[in-house]
Amino acid sequence: MKTRITGPTYLTFLRMILAVVFFVFALLPPPWAKITALVIFIIAAITDKIDGIWARRQKLVTDLGAFLDPLADKMLVNLAFLVLVYLYVVPIWVFAMILVRDFAVDGMRMMEARKQITVPASFYGKLKTTVQMIALIILLFNLVVNVEFIAILGNIALYLALALTIFSGMDYLIRGYKKLN
Repeated sequence: MKTRITGPTYLTFLRMILAVVFFVFALLPPPWAKITALVIFIIAAITDKIDGIWARRQKLVTDLGAFLDPLADKMLVNLAFLVLVYLYVVPIWVFAMILVRDFAVDGMRMMEARKQITVPASFYGKLKTTVQMIALIILLFNLVVNVEFIAILGNIALYLALALTIFSGMDYLIRGYKKLN
């Protein structure tokens, strides 16, 4: 069966490209590069919402899109976290916890796929991604303005995102385990 590439999938490909471009600009030293990286990150985050709404409303949901969308999200979010770890904004253990959750959930997805089982993204998983992106936007914005209050707000959002990351990961693993058995 031939997989067609839809408009929302093209947006997902764009988000993957923007994730890499963001990463490059975020690591450049000039202040204008940090502003550019922030703008690119925000645009990429917006494409995540647009492609999902577009695909559902126009009935353009495909297996390729369903596979690539979470991959593009993880590329964007994890590259942003990697930058912030490198710049000593985010503790490495926070990033490690996020990666461990992602690997565990992806492992469960692979086990489910082998048995042709699908466990849809939960409300908590979607909320986790949204809060992660908000936390990252705040922390990246603070790279530009360097204001203590914004740093505190960013850290509150970061640890809320971490709690949701752990909770949604446990929720997904429990639901997946039940489906497998």
